[in-house]
Amino acid sequence: MVWPFRKSRKATQGRSLPAIPGVVRARYDAAQTTAENARHWAMADAMSADGAASADVRKKLRERARYEVANNSYAKGIVLTIANDAIGTGPRLQLLTADPEINRQVETAFTDWAKAVDLPEKLRAMRMAKATDGEAFAVLTANPLIDSPVQLDVKLVEADRIASPVMSIVPTSNDIDGIILDVYGNPNTYTILRQHPGDLTTWKTQYDVVPADAVVHWFRVDRPGQHRGIPELTPALPLFAQLRRYTLAVIAAAETAADFAAVLFTDAPANGEAQALEPMDVVELEKRMATVLPDGWKLGQVDAKQPSTGYREFKHEILNEIARCLNLPFNIAAGNSAGYNYASGRLDHQTYFKSIRVEQAHLAEAVLDRIFAAWIHEAMLMTEFAFLRTAGAMPHQWFFDGTEHVDPAKEANAQATRLNSNTTTLAAEYARQGKDWETELRQRAKERALMQELGLTSTPNAPQPTDDEDEEVDTDVEQQQPA
Repeated sequence: MVWPFRKSRKATQGRSLPAIPGVVRARYDAAQTTAENARHWAMADAMSADGAASADVRKKLRERARYEVANNSYAKGIVLTIANDAIGTGPRLQLLTADPEINRQVETAFTDWAKAVDLPEKLRAMRMAKATDGEAFAVLTANPLIDSPVQLDVKLVEADRIASPVMSIVPTSNDIDGIILDVYGNPNTYTILRQHPGDLTTWKTQYDVVPADAVVHWFRVDRPGQHRGIPELTPALPLFAQLRRYTLAVIAAAETAADFAAVLFTDAPANGEAQALEPMDVVELEKRMATVLPDGWKLGQVDAKQPSTGYREFKHEILNEIARCLNLPFNIAAGNSAGYNYASGRLDHQTYFKSIRVEQAHLAEAVLDRIFAAWIHEAMLMTEFAFLRTAGAMPHQWFFDGTEHVDPAKEANAQATRLNSNTTTLAAEYARQGKDWETELRQRAKERALMQELGLTSTPNAPQPTDDEDEEVDTDVEQQQPA
């Protein structure tokens, strides 16, 4: 074959010929299927996010996650710890309008309403459901029995009740197991079963279609196009089962060894000099009694041949792996910091508290802002809050419980240094503690005024720097094995 650009030598003199295109065949080792890895990758698929998280798959994962949390103390403790650290005693609202009086009135009214509906407890339940069920739902509805001028209620709904009813026609592409999407892919309505599918008295026949504006849906999006949540404990479920099996095996081995007080054995060959005994015969031994053994026989105890010395190491490693999918350090997952030094503890907690801050930001955007918008809408209809109709926008932010420092004296010195060097603000420092700086300063002003009135005025002492000898220097930040 003659290429067109090589018709004549004269036409190509003084110019370089273009390179003939070649075919590059690149390979990835992980994309190859061999006899060694075929079984490992047998379950890999190309399903979509909603297809992989089908109703049957999510139902099975929820059931197993709930069972593990209900029966495994480690799983229960991990879920409780995450909920307590993420929600704490509950979020606090700070309104940021230009009118301080409106800010105080709205903040006080919202706090009173949150106590009336027990909002912190419901948020903790939602966070636990997010870890166990993969998602949490709440319906914003009216409740005339609430002891508050604003009778808005946050009614929690378990994920099992958000489902397509069995009597419906074949589901369409915009029906994601009870979530009906609009043409833009946004949730339009939610189909909520009136009874839980687990109730034996009824089945999925009666349901309500609730507008998306009245439903709060909180879950973590792991894949583009995902509309339903997967339990956060999913990767750890097989590990919990292994931990349970290993613990039972260690106990069974110890019990088996303890069941046999002693055994008779002989070194004599078959048909040797040892006296003949009945095989598998049982002899009762009395306490503090000496005895004579048959000729040629010795007395010995049964040893448990399970690796008792590796039991602690096994639990450490498997708990560490379980906690990793939840962004938990080992000492928080295990509830034990015996093997940690000061530097290791702080280093692990930094990563954990960073994930908590991300979780709280997601909570504020997906849940709290929705609840506050509904509360403002209902409050505007009340005579007590008529001023909100002309107040305009309601900029705000949320505060959560602060995290305690392991060394309060060092933290106080660091805080004073940051304030004196103008590298921080009172608002930022109070926010670290989950407090509203305006509220705290007003309270502090009241206290100082009362102290002056009572003649208790004193010059506040500035934090003193810690001695070098008290400063713990630790360059080894590697996590140690528990003692």
